[in-house]
Amino acid sequence: MPQPKVSRFELELLEQLWKLGTASVREVQEGLPEKSRPAYTTVQTMIYRLEEKGAVRRIKKIGNAHVFEPVFTRKAVYRRVVDDVLDWFGGSAAPLISHLAESGKLRLADVREAERILARLEKKS
Repeated sequence: MPQPKVSRFELELLEQLWKLGTASVREVQEGLPEKSRPAYTTVQTMIYRLEEKGAVRRIKKIGNAHVFEPVFTRKAVYRRVVDDVLDWFGGSAAPLISHLAESGKLRLADVREAERILARLEKKS
């Protein structure tokens, strides 16, 4: 099942759902940072859009509140986001890695972890 494309704000809402497991719109909204917290209706609209995309589903109703859960794992959604970014670079990770290294956002520990993963994948093939 293909993961839907999600916006940055939708990803922030999904993060709340992953953290909470299941939640109402109000619980998602209240979990967002207070200083930049969007209105309840904004969060509600975006949760409904995520539902239309198949990224979340309603699992029950308590009073007037619907309770939602994420359909996809964090890893699956992040994989889609990263694949989209790589597509912008023609499928090559080199420009992205160069930028991350030059900006100081790529640590040596990250490179070592990538090497471990690549070595493990090489052994499998």
